[in-house]
Amino acid sequence: MGYTTRADMPRPPAFTPSRAHEALGAPFFDRVRPAEFPKRIARFRNQRWAERVGLGHLDDASWEKHFARFEPLHGSHEEPLALRYHGHQFGVYNRDLGDGRGFLFAQLVDPESGKLLDLGTKGSGQTPWSRGGDGRLTLKGGMREVLATEMLEALGVPTSKTWSLFETGEGLHRGDEPSPTRSSVLVRLSHSHIRFGTFQRLAHTGDATSMTKLVEHVIEHHYPALANERDRPLALLRAVTERMATLAAAFDVAGFVHGVLNTDNMNVTGESFDYGPYRFLVQRDPRFVAAYFDHSGLYAFGRQAETLRWNLMRLADALRTIAPSSPLGGAVEAFDRTLEVELPRRFVARLGVASRGHDADSLLAERGNAFLEASEVSVDDFFFDWHAGPASVRRALEGKRKSLYRGPAFDAFHEVCELFEPACASSVLAPRFERDEPVSLKLAVIEDAWQWIDRVDDWSVFEDVVARIRELGASCGPEAAADARREVQSRKEA
Repeated sequence: MGYTTRADMPRPPAFTPSRAHEALGAPFFDRVRPAEFPKRIARFRNQRWAERVGLGHLDDASWEKHFARFEPLHGSHEEPLALRYHGHQFGVYNRDLGDGRGFLFAQLVDPESGKLLDLGTKGSGQTPWSRGGDGRLTLKGGMREVLATEMLEALGVPTSKTWSLFETGEGLHRGDEPSPTRSSVLVRLSHSHIRFGTFQRLAHTGDATSMTKLVEHVIEHHYPALANERDRPLALLRAVTERMATLAAAFDVAGFVHGVLNTDNMNVTGESFDYGPYRFLVQRDPRFVAAYFDHSGLYAFGRQAETLRWNLMRLADALRTIAPSSPLGGAVEAFDRTLEVELPRRFVARLGVASRGHDADSLLAERGNAFLEASEVSVDDFFFDWHAGPASVRRALEGKRKSLYRGPAFDAFHEVCELFEPACASSVLAPRFERDEPVSLKLAVIEDAWQWIDRVDDWSVFEDVVARIRELGASCGPEAAADARREVQSRKEA
C-alpha cells in the first residue's frame, strides 16, 4: 500500500474573483452599504462548496468578516450591488421591485467548471428598493432556506446553494410569526442573479441599448456556446427555455412546490432560488398550494410547469425590444418537448432503475404518478420503498407500508416496474436503507427542527437533518449516478 505524502497531496483550488456584473454599468444596480448587526453568530457554513471554490481555508473570524460584516473579498466588488429589476407577481406587473433586502456581494469563478458564480445575500439590510421594509430576514426563514437548498441539491434539482447563515441578534416583527422573532443574514451561491425581471425592466423603459448589452453579457458569461449565433436573443431564449423545462421536471419528480414563481424569481441560468413559503409534498396532489396567500392556486404544484412556460413568454416579450421580427414565441414551444423528455428521465433516475427508452420510461412515470395520486403513500416513502425497482419488491411488500401497496393503480405500476432493472444493484445497501423511514423535508420535520432552536437554542436536530439530507445526496448525486451508468454499461457489454 502506498502512502500520500504532503508533497503528493492535491493543492486546494485557487480562489478566482470576478467583477463581471459591474461591466453592465449604472442602469443595472445601485451601490449600497450592508447593515451593521448587533451580533453575528455562525449557524451554517457550507464548507463543501467553500473548498470547491478556494475559500475553504478561511478561519471563523475571516468567514464572519466577509459573510456577516460584508467586507469585500479581495478582487471582487468593493461595494455591494443592489440589482434593479421589475417583474410579474401573481400575474400582475410590478415596477417597484429590485433587491430590497439583499445584494450581489461578490462574484468568482468555479475552478471545477470554469463558470461564473455569484454570492448574493438575503436579510443584509435596506436598499433603495426596500419599499419601507426593514431589509431583514427571520432566523426561521434562513433556517428553512438552508434545508430547502440542501434537499433540492441532494435530489438533483437545479438550485442555488446556501453558502452561510448568521444569526444577527435583532428582534423582528412579522405578521405571520410570533413577534419579536430572531433575525439572520443568509448568503447564497448561484450562477446568476440576472432575472427575467431584469430584461422586463429594460423593456418597460425602452432601453434597447442596455438590453443588447445584457444579452451579450449573459451569453458571454453563461452561454458561451451561443457566441457565434446570428440571432442572439432567439438563441438565448431557446437555451433558457430548455433550462426552465428541466427545472419544471425536477420540481415535479422532487415533489417540490416553490410557492412564489414570479418572473423576478426566475434567473437566466435556470436555477431555482429564494425560498419562502415552499413545501415538499406529502401526497402527490396537483392542487396543493404552498403559499397561504395564493388564494387562486396560481402556483399550485400541478401548475408549476405552466407557470414557468408563461414566464418564458414574458421574457420573450421583453426580448422583442431588440428582436421585433424574431420568432421568439416559437422558441418557447420547445419547453413542452424538453419537459416530455425530462419528466420520465428524472422519474427513472430517482427510482434508481435503468432506462428502457423513452416510451417505457414514460409509462413507468405515468403509472407511478397515477398510483401516488390515488393512494395515501407519500412521495418520499414511494421512492424510498421502491428504490431500484424489482430489487426492492420484498423490502416494499413486507415493510411497514405493505398494506398501502395494493389496488388497480398499484398493480398497473408494479406490472411495468418489474420490467426494469436496478441502475446500480448495490445502491440498496446504502446506509439510508438501514432505516424504516426515508429522508424527508415535510413540514413537520422543519417545524420540529425550529422548535428546538427557538425554545432551547439546540441546533442538533437541524444539523442531523442536514447530515441525513447529505447522505441522501451521496447515494443519489452525480457520483452515484455515474456508478449506476457504469454498471448498466457493463451489463450491456456482458
